[in-house]
Amino acid sequence: MIRGDQQVEGFDYREIFAPSAKTVSVCCFLSVVVAQGWELHEMDVNNAFLYWDLDEEVYMTLSPSFHAPASHKVCKLKKSLFGLKQAPRQCFANLFIQTA
Repeated sequence: MIRGDQQVEGFDYREIFAPSAKTVSVCCFLSVVVAQGWELHEMDVNNAFLYWDLDEEVYMTLSPSFHAPASHKVCKLKKSLFGLKQAPRQCFANLFIQTA
């Protein structure tokens, strides 16, 4: 089970920063768009965190609903999942930094 609240900085992850826009910045941007008569498009990415490879080795315990013969087994994650502290950073780094 993903328990981002139990992750330890420096051990489970190195960096978690992902930029986000302040409401004032968004309002200012939208006012410029309206004033200039520009066309504006919106995009929403469903399950964005599921597409990006992890830089660190991350292991998770199996869900209680998954019935495994041995309860001591864990899963090694290859992709980022919502709930990991580094998930927003991985998404931003892959979506914006590598495509630029």
